[in-house]
Amino acid sequence: MMQLGIIAAPTEESFQKAKQKGLDFIEVCVNEGQDVDAFYRNRVNLLNWKNEYGISIGSIGRWKSLRIDEKGSVIEEELERCYRLIDVASELGCTNFVSGCNYVEELSFYENCTAAIQFFSLLIDYAKPKGVKVSTYNCRKVNFVNTPDVWKIVHGHLKELGIKFDPSHSRYFGGEYLQETLDWGDRFNHVHLKGSMIINGVRVDDPPAGLDQTDWKTFISLLRVKGYTGGLSIEPHSPVWTGELGEKGIDYTIEYMRKLAF
Repeated sequence: MMQLGIIAAPTEESFQKAKQKGLDFIEVCVNEGQDVDAFYRNRVNLLNWKNEYGISIGSIGRWKSLRIDEKGSVIEEELERCYRLIDVASELGCTNFVSGCNYVEELSFYENCTAAIQFFSLLIDYAKPKGVKVSTYNCRKVNFVNTPDVWKIVHGHLKELGIKFDPSHSRYFGGEYLQETLDWGDRFNHVHLKGSMIINGVRVDDPPAGLDQTDWKTFISLLRVKGYTGGLSIEPHSPVWTGELGEKGIDYTIEYMRKLAF
């Protein structure tokens, strides 16, 4: 059964709000520029809040970081940060860790794929004994492992590497999100619900999921075809839908997705 959650800050208020809205989980992102050590130290509080409010942590992710240096080697400091986040995920009973991998312009495509495979292999080897699955994300931010052409190589080689999928990224970069789901949905470990709106080929806004152009009914039905039982994580992302309007948008998405994911 698919669960419904939301991306949120690692604070007690996030757990409280998720419980008030009847959600199953929160997702936490500790991105480039954010303090991984502080997040690690906060893990006891996260465990207490999880237990107190009955809200799980569905995924922990890290976006925008450089993982590979200009020579094609894994950056050890970044690898250690990812290890710490995997440690927290394991302690919290969170089975998903999400990461990308940067493209190094000085290297060939083959060398970049080889470096990415090395990086993700290290994460998988570290995470597997801890009960955590590793996934790439199809966001383009400091990440090139985001399309079927690259998945065929990187995920084709690493059978245990999953995918965190967001239809909006596919739509905005000329992809076919339904075809990608049909072809690769069996590798999806986590899904983002972010709306997208394109007018005459131009990205206009990321309205709440269900108030956008994504064919969510077909997408959710395709996930069922692929046997997907992971999380559906709401990602509020619009500069328009903020404050009170943003809260109403989140509530709309929750009600809309409950009817589809029941």
